[in-house]
Amino acid sequence: MMQTAINLQDEGEAFYFIADYHALTSVNDPAVLQRYVKEVALDFLACGLDTSKTCFFLQSAVPAVTELNWILSTLTPMGLLERCHSYKDKVARKLPTTHGLFSYPVLMTADILLYETDLVPVGKDQKQHMEVARDIAVKFNETYGAVFKIPQASIRETTAIVPGLDGAKMSKSYGNTIAIFLTEKELYKKIMSIRTDSTPVDHPKSTENSIILALYNLFATPADYQQMVGEYRNGGVGYGEFKKRLFEAAWSFFKPMHARREELSADPARVDQIFEEGGARAQAVSESVMVRVRSAVGLR
Repeated sequence: MMQTAINLQDEGEAFYFIADYHALTSVNDPAVLQRYVKEVALDFLACGLDTSKTCFFLQSAVPAVTELNWILSTLTPMGLLERCHSYKDKVARKLPTTHGLFSYPVLMTADILLYETDLVPVGKDQKQHMEVARDIAVKFNETYGAVFKIPQASIRETTAIVPGLDGAKMSKSYGNTIAIFLTEKELYKKIMSIRTDSTPVDHPKSTENSIILALYNLFATPADYQQMVGEYRNGGVGYGEFKKRLFEAAWSFFKPMHARREELSADPARVDQIFEEGGARAQAVSESVMVRVRSAVGLR
């Protein structure tokens, strides 16, 4: 997600926020939430987000998003939300569910429409939520007039879904993630714990749904990736060796970012300033949209 966002910052006016309202559906400790917010900000900046090109802010710094969330919820059919795969998946996994989790796509819609968004970079798992956002925007415009742009999803197919350690979608909810800024030793341990089958070293191995190959493709050169694919099919190389190569490619990719993150961590006031400036800019844009919304629905 970060890589896609950073690539797009050179192609137009970009608004990126840390979703601290959304985080409340799973984080109930205030100190933990504040720590997560700081860590995500440092991660994003260390990975290359340029705040001279983007508006980077906290979701909660723009109160209008909850106002718009409520207005949109009055038009959103229950059935539309009941069909969302993400919610149904969490229910099936017997994870805790709340109204906030159920109505998450409505707040996501407000997040998008509030900044007159044209293009939304999302993972494949969010494609349905983007369709919901478009449906809600269309319904609002049909009811009250042409107030909102109809946003488009941008899905980078090569990284549409990143697999976790167990092969399911990588998600904190599933406890199968590899954090970006692990130490070298921690990253090695995580990668070596990736689940594999019992195929002998000298036998060919299935490339279909391979966690190692899918992750290696994110970091390796095309030639190195194709070499690994060939070795999978020919046999003679074990999963342990493949995991070591994955670790080396991932560590090489993230190592320079570690240095940048340490530099940013030494100046916490800088992050606060970025949030203050970004929040002010986001509020100004959101208020111009909300003037139209309130007028359209009849609010003074």
